[in-house]
Order: sequence, then C-alpha cells, then structure tokens
Amino acid sequence: MGSSSVPEHRRQLVAAVALILAVAAAVAPLGEARRQAVRLRVYMHDIVGGAGQTSVVVVKGPGPANPSMSPGNNFGDTVIIDDVVTEGPSLASREVGRAQGTYMLASMARPVFIVDITVVLTDGPYNGSTILIAGRDDTSEEVRELAVVGGSGMLRRASGHVLWRTAKVESKLHAVLELDVHASVPAAAVAPSGSGSHGHPFLVTSASE
Repeated sequence: MGSSSVPEHRRQLVAAVALILAVAAAVAPLGEARRQAVRLRVYMHDIVGGAGQTSVVVVKGPGPANPSMSPGNNFGDTVIIDDVVTEGPSLASREVGRAQGTYMLASMARPVFIVDITVVLTDGPYNGSTILIAGRDDTSEEVRELAVVGGSGMLRRASGHVLWRTAKVESKLHAVLELDVHASVPAAAVAPSGSGSHGHPFLVTSASE
C-alpha cells in the first residue's frame, strides 16, 4: 500500500513544479516589460594635463609602444579620471556631474581602450544617482558602443548601451566625449521629479516602455 502511493506523490510533485514554472514564465516577461526608459546626452571632458587636469596615468605600461598613437603611448597604460560632465560640449556649459573611473590602453596595434567608469549626476532630475558604463573604446571609429551595466539611486539596476563619440578635440590635452545613453530601469524605481526634459537639456526623454 505504501509503495503504491509513491507514484501518486511523484505525480503531485511534478504537477506542482510545472505550475510554479508556468507562473514564473508568465510573470517574468511582465516584470521585464515594466521598465522606465532613460535617455541622457551629456559631455565628458578628459583633460590629460595643464590647467584643470582631470586624468592621471597611474600605471605606465611596459610596452610595446602603440604604433597607431603618438609616441609615449604604451600597451598597458592605465589612466584614472575624475572628468567634468557638462550638459553641452563646451566646458563653460552647466556642469551636471563627474565621470570617475579608469581606462586602459588594451591593444598593441590599435587605439583601443577598455573603459570602466561611473557617471555621478550632480544636477538635474537624476541628481544624486549614478550610472555605470563599461566596454571597448576604439577611438579610430566615429561611434563606439559601450554597455550600461548598472546604476544607483533613481538609476538602480540600469541596463542598456551608450553611443560614445569624440565630439571634439579642444587641444592635444583636452578631448570632449559625447555620451548618448540609451538605458532603462525597473518601473518601480523612483521617477525623477518632472520627468520631461524642460529645464534639463541633457535629459532627452524619460517614458515608460
């Protein structure tokens, strides 16, 4: 009698597991769909020397020298940054944050850097929030795509991508990078005060998907 009840228990267990998996499969897409789109366009000023310097070489790569770049750039060079982030391409435009992190010359033959930075927003609707950006920056290409791998505050659990461009080169010491952020966060995250772009030109859009 005890042995005849085992198959029944197994059938009940299989049915229960199947029900749980079916519910999870139905709920997960709904949760993923409930995300808030975040579009930002800001400008990062990387100043490698002189007045207002914001980046410093902390590891001098042992080489070899990179033939695609000016003399003195070696494979493995690692730079730490605290770059000013502004709403427009001019350094004189309103400061809206800082880009803090590192980039490393990661190719022996091409001008390719591995980037790992956190953009700390200090003005606008996402004031106090951060967005984490990582990826491969081949500066020989006009547009590079890097990944949004996280965030904090109102940008917690952000994911998406950044279209990364060299907007202009002010001098041999000052490059301006455009960061066009296409990301999303869970809809449960706190929405920014006044989610439109009025008064905040760097906020492109913010709408539910």
